[in-house]
Amino acid sequence: MTQTTSNQPKFAPQISVSATYMRGGTSKGTFFKLSDLPERCQVAGESRDNFLLRVIGSPDPYGKQIDGLGNGSSSTSKTVILSEAKQADHDVNYLFGQVNIAKPMIDWAGNCGNLTAAVGACAINMGLVAADKVARSISAGTNSGICEVRIWQQNIGKTIIAHVPVYTDAQGKVQVQETGDFELDGVTFPAAEVKIEFIDPVDASSAMFPTNNLVDDFDVSGCGLATDSVKATFISAGIPTIFMKAEDLGFTGTELQGDINSDSELLAKLENIRAKGGVAMGLFKDVSEAQSSQHIPKIAWVGPAQSYSASSGKAVDVNEIDLVVRAMSMGQLHHAMMGTAAVAIAAAATTQGTLVNEAAGGGELGEVRFGHPSGTLLVGGKTEQVDGRWQAKKVSMSRSARRIMVGEVFVPADAF
Repeated sequence: MTQTTSNQPKFAPQISVSATYMRGGTSKGTFFKLSDLPERCQVAGESRDNFLLRVIGSPDPYGKQIDGLGNGSSSTSKTVILSEAKQADHDVNYLFGQVNIAKPMIDWAGNCGNLTAAVGACAINMGLVAADKVARSISAGTNSGICEVRIWQQNIGKTIIAHVPVYTDAQGKVQVQETGDFELDGVTFPAAEVKIEFIDPVDASSAMFPTNNLVDDFDVSGCGLATDSVKATFISAGIPTIFMKAEDLGFTGTELQGDINSDSELLAKLENIRAKGGVAMGLFKDVSEAQSSQHIPKIAWVGPAQSYSASSGKAVDVNEIDLVVRAMSMGQLHHAMMGTAAVAIAAAATTQGTLVNEAAGGGELGEVRFGHPSGTLLVGGKTEQVDGRWQAKKVSMSRSARRIMVGEVFVPADAF
């Protein structure tokens, strides 16, 4: 009897998909052009999520994401899908996915403000921004200019404008200017400055302060604090955020990652507070729902300006800043500051009467420089009351971005 052998491999082979690996602000992520994804991954659903999870290397019980492009931190466990904008007067559609490190979950509920800085540049390089528009950005009589890329942030339905520096190369082609002398604390090397504007980060029909108060008495009973109630500012701008006073949490406001992230009991306490805050903001009906939405809300604490040593050893002087802020991201103290949380800081700081505004000295403020674990960041904002409701008209900040790799990412064909 002749034995036949199958030509089919025992295990599914890998497939390759075009991708760009970029740093944006103090985060890194894997960027895809929607049309380059496998067909069944071009729409929301299990296949898309499973594909992206495998790309990043999640879920990983070891917390390292060794078998993927993630680096074992919330700042690097990120994916972006770019496509042609369907909204009028926009250049590109930007969809962000925050990949959970240990769980098979991607949070699509919010934006990443840091990676926003890379969206404009990546869209130009992927050919998603009209070539004639990019060419017109070059200033007359020079070989450089600024291309204004209008981004539709699909997760939150908002317009973001990225001012991307461009130049004409030796062959006469317009390229994105990535190198430069702009220094961003939390990033080792300087690069070209990218100015970002978040337009109307809060819907006119929505409440920037969901409880209708600038400061609330926040019930934290059962969370392990010395008191059952603390003052809090709940704000939905950039990303829903809970601001509290550092001293009310037993902090100084100068904490670094090692002070927080190595203490499992403290992390559990902060997570309980975040869950309760989500209920207070109307994001959850019950604290149990916080487990499936770890990207929002954010929890942060503020304090008055003070001198401290940043994680790099750099001295931050009290006279350089207006206040200190620390924020949690995906259950860990962020090494710098999330871009979307910086939007919330800007909106809250420029609204008189919030805890953030008070920590910055109070009064009318158009911009603030705050201290974070890696250094400082300047943000600006314009808020106003319309028919008795606070609205943030615009928030701005400067970041930088750089391509790290352009090529193909490989994923087992049976992973999605």
